[in-house]
This record gives sequence, structure tokens and C-alpha cells, in this order.
Amino acid sequence: MLNRIYVSLLGISLIWILAACRSGNEPQTEPNLFVADDLKATVWAESPMFYNPTNMDVDIRGRIWVTEAVNYRNFNNDSTKHLSHPAGDRVLILEDTDGDGIADSSKVFIQDKDIVSPLGISVIGNKVIVSCSPSVIVYTDDDGDDKPDNKEVFLTGFGGLDHDHGLHTGVAGPDGKWYFIVGNAGPHVVTDKSGWTLRAGSVYTGGTPYNKENMPAQQSDDGKIWTGGLVFRINPDGTGMEVLGHNFRNSYEVAVDSYGNMWQSDNDDEVDACRTSWIMEGSNAGFFSRTGIRTWRAERRPGQTIQTAHWHQEDPGVMPVGKIYGPGAPTGIVVNESDALGKAYRGMLLSADAGRNAIFGYPFKPEGAGYDLSAGSPFISSTGIDNERYRWNDVDENTKKWFRPSDVAIGTDGAIYVADWYDPIVGGHQMMDSIGFGRIYRIAPKRKKLVTPTIDLSETSGQIEAFLNPAINVRNQGFERLKAQGPQILPALTKLLESDNPYHRARTVWLLVQLGQEGIRKAVEILEDEDPQIRLTALRALKQADHAHLLTYADQLANDPSPAVRREVALALRDVPFEQSGPVIMKLIDGFDGEDRAYLNALGIALEGKEREAYSALMSRDGNPEPENWSIALAAIVWELHPDNAVSALEQRALNEKLAIDDRKKAIVALGFIPTREAAASMRELLASTNQDVAGSAQWWLQFRKTNDWKSYLEDWHSPTDKLLEAQPEALAYYQQFKKDDAGPEDKKKAARQLAGSKTGKLYLIDLAAAGLLPDSLKAELADQMLADNDRNFNALTAHYFDADDTTLFSIDQVAELSPDPDKGKTLFIANCIVCHKIGTVGQEIGPDLTNIHTRFDRKTILDGIIHPAAAVAFGSEPYLVLLKNGAALYGLLLSDGPVVTVMDTYGKQYVIDASAVAGKRHLNTSIMPPPRYIPITAQDAADVSAYLSLSDKELTL
Repeated sequence: MLNRIYVSLLGISLIWILAACRSGNEPQTEPNLFVADDLKATVWAESPMFYNPTNMDVDIRGRIWVTEAVNYRNFNNDSTKHLSHPAGDRVLILEDTDGDGIADSSKVFIQDKDIVSPLGISVIGNKVIVSCSPSVIVYTDDDGDDKPDNKEVFLTGFGGLDHDHGLHTGVAGPDGKWYFIVGNAGPHVVTDKSGWTLRAGSVYTGGTPYNKENMPAQQSDDGKIWTGGLVFRINPDGTGMEVLGHNFRNSYEVAVDSYGNMWQSDNDDEVDACRTSWIMEGSNAGFFSRTGIRTWRAERRPGQTIQTAHWHQEDPGVMPVGKIYGPGAPTGIVVNESDALGKAYRGMLLSADAGRNAIFGYPFKPEGAGYDLSAGSPFISSTGIDNERYRWNDVDENTKKWFRPSDVAIGTDGAIYVADWYDPIVGGHQMMDSIGFGRIYRIAPKRKKLVTPTIDLSETSGQIEAFLNPAINVRNQGFERLKAQGPQILPALTKLLESDNPYHRARTVWLLVQLGQEGIRKAVEILEDEDPQIRLTALRALKQADHAHLLTYADQLANDPSPAVRREVALALRDVPFEQSGPVIMKLIDGFDGEDRAYLNALGIALEGKEREAYSALMSRDGNPEPENWSIALAAIVWELHPDNAVSALEQRALNEKLAIDDRKKAIVALGFIPTREAAASMRELLASTNQDVAGSAQWWLQFRKTNDWKSYLEDWHSPTDKLLEAQPEALAYYQQFKKDDAGPEDKKKAARQLAGSKTGKLYLIDLAAAGLLPDSLKAELADQMLADNDRNFNALTAHYFDADDTTLFSIDQVAELSPDPDKGKTLFIANCIVCHKIGTVGQEIGPDLTNIHTRFDRKTILDGIIHPAAAVAFGSEPYLVLLKNGAALYGLLLSDGPVVTVMDTYGKQYVIDASAVAGKRHLNTSIMPPPRYIPITAQDAADVSAYLSLSDKELTL
């Protein structure tokens, strides 16, 4: 039940906050945002100056540029009933011309049919960079009249046209390069201007009519396989594209701070697992399997929590998750590097979440080789509290939950600016808002007036002022002008190294290395700075500017007291052959405490493709210790690297009864990630263990790997759980007869009647109907027979294609007027819904976990999901019809694709099928959840269930 209601908060990250018509509810004149006591929020701009804001940036004059998405998903909406821009979506420029803290000027920079629901904008000098799948479009204003004089498709080939999981914002990094992030609506096949091609994909499809095919396990020109959503950087001239991290679901933005750190918030997939993370360069963020062939559901191991499995946190080679903060819909993200709000706010990571009506603030701090984000909490909010505790009866008449922040930015004055889509609900697949209202808030100190500076780039002083500015892309203009001056600017930059703001110092380091040998020499001195964050910044900068001496710098820092600096040394050595980097890496290994997950992941990245050499060198150096005597650090490193020459040792650890069971099971996991015959044989040996945990784990891995990495090694091994779909040759024969080119109307009718006599045959008829091959007259003739089934899920599917009167029994407004009884709703939920959904620990996981559904949607939205489940199906939950060559047919969710196809049917049973046995797959434009008439429930039942699901955490129990 409730397949649609988690659409955006569980299925997307844009966060299209689209609502039912407001029925006279106009926005409040005064803002009602909760901020810190020393800050104040004001409305800076609002509609009709712009509509439906998705992203914004700040130019050197302090103006705010906004991308609109008025035409969002017009393929699924009636544009005659909504605000629409037939000439294309727009980019607008907003300005406060009189300095009173309120925008009074709005102008259209560009309206372009090539701009369809753009998700990003950056203003870098006279270039306006719009991110809008399939392209990065650069508009250049040569004469400064706020009109583009040139339009260039800078990059193209990204998936995700008119899709929330497409291409997102670009931003100028402290190194002068441009950083972009893109969601998992691939495939992404993008060639930069030097001819280098990125190829990235996954098993994910759906969301729009344009996202029909994806392709996992593609190899890019660097020889690597990049998966799902990813972050990359590129030179401003379009050359030098390089992937910096991959396997995200759909991060809306990447924030790049002056140290060169990257930050993101990634939304979850049907679960309460949204996260905010620091991105380690070269890392695997862990949403899909490593190559994108399988979903997290297909890889979830027994005993794993959903959150652990969702981000693959118990797999080697995956970056630490950061902070999982529960349900939400994360959007824009930025680091405040300014002192304008007060030093207490310097360094705060600001992450917008439209679903939670808040901007989360993270006063992060270094922790080992990573960063501690645990102190994050709502910093700007419309509810005053973290709305996990907000109830629907508070929300129905309360516009506080209409605050839907789509972006957050820092202005040239140091104030925080927040773009607000402003709507009562969040929905992903359709637009119901007829007004398109939007706002921009300004958050500034109560007792200090912030002034937009006038910056003169023709003078060195103005260039330095721009370089130190709080606005990210304004800083880049100062960077480029100062860089153009060359070494003569070094005396002025040396003074900046004495700043008490460490971000100013860090920016200066990046600029130094681009000023010739004298600047590089100065940066080398900074490798000994007392601040470890500055030391690692210097190493990052020198890696780019003076790669020839990288090993010298790495060796110098290999024994640094800071694990963060040593981590950065490891990452810098990723592409250096082991015969050269080995001595330095051994020093880094000696500095590993056995516990620091970020440090361990960095070692794994450094040794990717060099695992055998590293293991041999490590064993030889340490005297080949017996596996049972491995230190905690050594065991962790072998787990992370899982080299194929460690198979025997790992088997010994798994069988050694002297070791703790957790250590033994970790050795089994490492074996499970080694794709060799020897590893498969060792796993089979573990089946004989008298320890049930060991034997059970081995059983799971053998069952799992026999369909992928170990397939050719386990042809003679059959699990007791192996089940083959029974062949259906008759159904296949009638299906093929119907599709014959020379089959006449009567032949087709006879074949269709025969197919309607069996469940498998009905699935074939659904395939024909979905393909548009069944005439309406034949569908009407077969309707009664097609709907004659006791399976409500199956009847809902057939009704979608064969019931001409498949109308709703009642409307949302009718149900909303009824007096609900949550206690009766609980009884109904137990009777009808736990076969697919969980509340707490009770129920199944076919549909989304509904424990925290009240934190994401108000009661009317929940009702909408109950009454119209097929109106908007969440990303990743679109059903498929899979036809096999032996005549069998399956209907359910596609969990993996590629060499092995995994399907979960509507009752939770999984089928793992060799791709060679699959005749075809069809995405079905419906929902696996039956509508009310097929459950069946009445209007009062729907009212009661929605009331139950709207209870608070403590009340919502089974």
C-alpha cells in the first residue's frame, strides 16, 4: 500500500515541491522562519519576480541569479491548468538596487527551449553556466548588458532530461576548476573537449518517458567503471574531465570548500536513510553494487539494517556514510567561510532539505582521517523544531510546512540566501501547483548591517577583495585576476597567509602553486604549517601543480602526526605504481590504528589494482604472521583490499574457533569479494563448519555469487533454496502466434482467448496491451476473464490495461471531510498493508517503510497516495514485466540487470535469473500497489488509515 506517497522524499532529491492548488491560501506577508537568536530572516524577493526556483547563484554585484522550472514534467501535467512557459524555462536576475534588504528589480537573462527544468546555475565572470540534462550550457555576456551574446553547449550526453536525477549545479573550486555533480538517471556518455569520454550508468531507469534505458558496468577512457551519480571536475576550457567520486543516488549539489573538501547530501531510496557526507576523492559512495548492476536490495545480507545495506556500509571499498539523518529530500548545500554572521558560524556546512522544511547546519570538525558531522541539526526552519515530531493535524491548517528550500547560498555581503519553492506538499512525478509561487529569504545578523560591496576588479585591492569574498564564484574572479598578474603578486599573497580566517589561508595556497616556481617553493614550506588542514591543502595543490615531485612530498608527510594529512598522502598515490609508492604506503599502513574507517578507505583507494603486491610486501615485511595472530589493523587492511593471494589465510581465519565470530565473519565477507575459483572453493569448505554463523554465511555467499562473480565455478553446486520458474511453452506459443506478421484478426483473437485462460498467459496479454498491440475491442472482450482472479495485486495490474471504468471510488476532498479513527486505521493497516510495508520492525519491505511517513507528508498527501497509487510511482519502484525464453513470465520490481536479472514479485519473493534466459523486459507505467477498489477499502477506511499513518513516532506502532 502507499506506493506513491513517498515519491519525492524517498525517491528524489530535487524535491520538486509541487502542490495542490492553494484554494485561497496565499503566502504570509512576513516570514515565519526560526533562526538563531542573533540572526533575523526576511523576505528578500518573491513571486511574481520569479517562479518555482530550483537553484541560484550570486554575481560580483551581489545580484542573485535564479533558474526556474515552470515547465517541470509537462509530459505528465496539463499545462493549460498551470503556469507554463511555452518558450522554455528561464534564468532571471534579481537585485536590491537601493540597499534596503529587499529585491526591487527582476529581469530575464534568457528564456530558451533547450532549458527544461534546469537544476543548476553558476555565474563565473561573464559566463552563465546552466546545468540542464543532457547538457551543460554556457551563455556568455560579452558586453555586460545582461543578455547573452553567445551560447555554447559546453558538455552534453548526460542522462536525466526533465528528471530530478539528472545534471546538477557546477561550482568553481579553489583550484580554478569547475566541479559538477550528476544523479543516477543515466546513462551518462560525455566527451570533453580533449576527446576524453566518461561512460557511467547503473540498473536504474524510470521517472520520465525519456529514461527508458540505462547501462551499468561501462568503462570510461581512464579504464575505470564509474557508477550511478557522480562528481567530476573539468578545466574551464572543457578539457581534463576527471571523476572524483561515484555511486551516489542523487546528490543535488556538491559544495567545494577552500581546502578542496567536497560535501554532499544524498537522498535515500524508499527508506529513512538520507545522509550528509564528506566525499573522499576517488571514493565509491555505495548506493549500487560496485559496477551498478545490482541494487542495494539485491545485495542486502542477512541481519543487515536497511540503512547499512542501503549505503553498503559493511562492504570493503565504500566510503564512510557520514551522518544518516533519516527521512528527507536534500537539495542545495554550501560551506559558510565568512565571518559576516559572526565567527561562531564560520565553517558551518549548510544543507537544505525541502522535505524537512529546514536548512541543516553542520559545525563539522576533523575526526581521525574523516570529519564528524554528528552535531548537525536544523539551523533554519519553518517549524521551529525538527519536524519529525510534527503531526498532520498541526500541519493541515499550518503553512509552516509550506517552506520547501530548494537552494542555499552565501551572498557577497555574507548573508545567507535561501530559495523557497513554497508549497504544502512534495511530489515527484506530477505538478499540481497552479501558481508557481516562490521566495528568496535573507538571513543576516540582527544587530549588524551587512552591505553589498562594490568590487573593482581592475585594481589589485579589488581583486583581493573578490578573492576573499564569501560568495564562491565571486572568489573565482579574484583568483583568476590575481593569477594573471603572475609572481609579482606574491608579496601581497604572503600577507594573506597570516589571516586568522583559515579559509583565506587555504585559498591562498591554491593560488600560490599557480604562480610559477617561486609560488611552488612557498607552498612546499607550507607542508610544515602547524594547521593540519592547511598542510593537506598544500599537498593537494602541489599534486596538481608539481606532480613530478609528488613522491618527495608524500614521503615527507607519510609520518605526519595528523591522520587526515596521511589520508591525503594515500589518496595522492592512487595512480602511482606500487614499485614506486610502496615504501611510502608501508609507512602509511604503520600509521593505521585499525579503527579509522576513513583512513582504511583511503588505503584501499591508494592500492586499487595493486592489492596483490601490497599484501605480499606486507606479509613478507612482517614475517608472514599466522592468520590467527593478525593485528586488528592488518585484518582490517586485508578485508579492505581482499587480494586474491590472501584466500588461504582468510579461510583459516574463518575456520579458526579461537577468533571472535565477528572477526571470522569479516574474513568470510572478504572471501566473498574475491572473484576467483580459489575463493569459491574456500567458501564451499566453510559449509562444513560446525559453527552455524560461519556455515550460514558461507551458504548465503555461495547462493549470491553463483549468479555473478563465481558463476562458472559453481555450476555443479546447488543450494537447497534454488528454484526455477516452470516453463510455460503453451503460453509462449500463443503469444508468438499472436505476434506473427501474417496473423489475421481472427487468429489473433483465438490466441488472445487462449492466453486469457492462465496467469502466465494474462501477463503476456498485459505485455501486448502495454505495447499497444491489442485493439480496444479485444481488450473489452477479454476484460471479464482478465479480471477474474483472487489476487488483488494482479487484478490491479490487469485493470490498468483492461478495465475501461477503472475510476477512483472517491476523491481526496471527500475523504478529508470524514472524521477519521486512527485506531481503526491501525487495524486496517495490519489487515491490508503489512504484506508490503513496515511500521517499526513489523511488516514486509516490498514497498517503503512507513514508520516516519508523517515527517514527510501531510494527511492529504498520504490520502492521495492511497487513492491514486499509480498517479506517481517513486523512482526505483516502477514495476517490470520480465518474459523468459522458456515461456514463464514475472511481474515485480527489477533489482538487478546485466548478466543476472533479479526480480522481486509483489509478495517479496526474489527470482535470480541468468540474462541468457530472459527474452525481454518491459517497464510498466503503473504501480504495484492496488487502488482502493482492489484492496478493497471504503472512503472511511482510507480516512482511518491516513489518520493512523499521520501519528507521531511514539504513537505509530504495531
